[in-house]
Amino acid sequence: MKPMMKVLTAGMVAGALLALGAGGGWWWAQRTAAGKPVAGPQSAASQDSRRVLYWYDPMMPQQHFDKPGKSPFMDMALVPRYADEAAGDNGVRIDPSVMQNLGMRLASVERIALATRVDASGLIGFNERDVAIVQARSGGFVERVWPLAPGDVVRTGQPLVSLLVPEWAAAQHELLAIRAAGDPALLAAARERLRLLGMPDELIRRVEQRGEPQPRFTVNLPRGGLLQSLEVRAGMTIASGQTLARVNGLSTVWLDVAVPQAYATWVHPGVRAEARLAGFPDKIISGRVSAILPVLDAAARSLQVRVELPNADGRLRPGLSAQVQLISDTHGSALAVPSEAVIRTGKRALVMLAGENGHFTPVEVTPGIEVGERTVIESGLEEGQKIVASGQFLLDSEASLSGVATGAEGDATTRAPAGVTLHSAEAEIDEIGADEITLSHGPFKTLSMSGMTMVFPLARPGLAKGLKAGDRVTVFVRQTDQGLVVERLDKTGARP
Repeated sequence: MKPMMKVLTAGMVAGALLALGAGGGWWWAQRTAAGKPVAGPQSAASQDSRRVLYWYDPMMPQQHFDKPGKSPFMDMALVPRYADEAAGDNGVRIDPSVMQNLGMRLASVERIALATRVDASGLIGFNERDVAIVQARSGGFVERVWPLAPGDVVRTGQPLVSLLVPEWAAAQHELLAIRAAGDPALLAAARERLRLLGMPDELIRRVEQRGEPQPRFTVNLPRGGLLQSLEVRAGMTIASGQTLARVNGLSTVWLDVAVPQAYATWVHPGVRAEARLAGFPDKIISGRVSAILPVLDAAARSLQVRVELPNADGRLRPGLSAQVQLISDTHGSALAVPSEAVIRTGKRALVMLAGENGHFTPVEVTPGIEVGERTVIESGLEEGQKIVASGQFLLDSEASLSGVATGAEGDATTRAPAGVTLHSAEAEIDEIGADEITLSHGPFKTLSMSGMTMVFPLARPGLAKGLKAGDRVTVFVRQTDQGLVVERLDKTGARP
């Protein structure tokens, strides 16, 4: 059988408002809905010709009373349930005059272009392709080191060290003797020998021009940027091939972006990226995705995307964090609703469909990706339908309490509390206590919360019964003023 129609009366609205901490707002809502003070339960029953089935507290609707009075649970009057209220279709009905008091806002199901925008965070690092390693091509002695230190920003051609290479002296004398003899073939062979000893062409030409040996040689940096290491000091003896310094260029930098795995199929090389840094909030730095790393981040369960950014002015320093928006090409169109309109219960997603004369029906939908502030709806709705965009939590609460939204599925230990949104993540149990559980969990996407290991309180004793450390679970939590509380644990496997 279909769940029966639920009429949301002013008293029920008052109960929902009271649950939100409105206090005196209950009395105000009843006066506003009716346009005058509302009579007590006894007088309301006598004045209304409709047959009363029972009285109940909107905050405890499962408890029925056979006569009016004050609720034993809350400081409010019991509300009558009329016989004709249970004779309608599946849904919730609310007096249109009360909608404005609830702050309800309707929106249309619209078709939008799927130009996906993915919001993520990123970290600026060095461009590891722009690296220069400075090595000694011949063994010798370090006579001088320029006053530099790791962390200095250097320019291209910056002198680094002055070397004395005794091995070059004899070969240079031989070159000069052959040059004086005037044998072109032997002269070419002598030059090649000097090159094999590690002498640069510039120094060979200088020897021939000056007509005297040049055993001393200054090593210059081939690239400007950050001097990451300096492994040489004056007076050292160095061997051929020894590393003297490492320089990382700064003309371009890498922005490593953590993209939620749900968007893995939407991000590809060439996608445009717009980065905003806290130090330059008014400046948008544009770039393109240059690479997608093949391995997901194990802790955050996110895709690592690399964006190459220009850094001509040197303001993008490795270590800075950035807020990034990846903008993909248009991929057709799809139906979408405001993201705030989607009620996520953990197992499924619902929206409140608006009908005529104040009728509202919870409809199960299949949500897709988020495009800006909208969520794509893959199934469950049609274009042009009206749905509740704000204030729907009151309707969802009433529908859930009456069995409309949740029906007869499960029991009280597996369903979310009425009107409460659950957030899910994959996790592994580390430790189970009497009233708490320690989990190593992945990201809670709907909370924008990355993966970590933390202790959660359990909503009910025995919630972790049958589970043990090492089990893999899907954890469902709800937000409270004291933090996240575990409402359900679904076992998915055990540690291999």
